[in-house]
Amino acid sequence: MPAIITAKNTELVQQVIDMIKTCYDPEIPVDIWELGLIYEIRLDDENNLLVRMTLTSPSCPVAETLPPEVEQKLAGVTGIKSAKIELTFEPPWEKGMMSEVAQVELGFM
Repeated sequence: MPAIITAKNTELVQQVIDMIKTCYDPEIPVDIWELGLIYEIRLDDENNLLVRMTLTSPSCPVAETLPPEVEQKLAGVTGIKSAKIELTFEPPWEKGMMSEVAQVELGFM
């Protein structure tokens, strides 16, 4: 399931995606973008960023630390006025949401 992207500034969105790709679930050696944990990226006309994301499970050991880490990194992207992470578990994450890159990396393909 590819992320829903709502934004006019596609260059800034690409910088956001590039920053997301520097964030990893510490138990899985694949970034959270390729894992399919990012459900939505919304960038308004004032460059306020909202990212809806999930975790591999609600009881994920990094539930308390990963979303704030992602939010902090995204707030540091040049041009972003504000960044907010919205955590959701709907729909629940499943390994079919991973990109082909992630599936190959983890030996699912």
